[in-house]
Amino acid sequence: MRRLVVIALFSLVGCVTPSIPIPPPDPSQMMVTITPPDSTSTGTGVLSYPPNDQYNAGTAYVFNDTVGSGVIQRIDADGSFTTQPFPAVVGNQVVVSITTNQQTVSTCVVLRDGQQSGTDYCQ
Repeated sequence: MRRLVVIALFSLVGCVTPSIPIPPPDPSQMMVTITPPDSTSTGTGVLSYPPNDQYNAGTAYVFNDTVGSGVIQRIDADGSFTTQPFPAVVGNQVVVSITTNQQTVSTCVVLRDGQQSGTDYCQ
């Protein structure tokens, strides 16, 4: 009987193990196309991220911390996403957060046109 209780307890422990954490978005994988401001509009940015299995069925939040606004984008089935245009100019600090059904991870980047830097950290 005692052996049965011990086996039952060990089988329950296996059911509550934590999930493997997802990695934060990698700045060097982010591509941003920036349209500079002109006389009729402010600058905008569009951020693209390649497929990542761990992000599929998630949501991407891209928040320009410098100007105080951003966009929310559903992540595609393959784990990639491309945002709608958001207010942005080169040098803005942008926080990119990925949320899945159980986890949220974030990365902050200092915007530049094209591929983002993995070493240019936000202040």
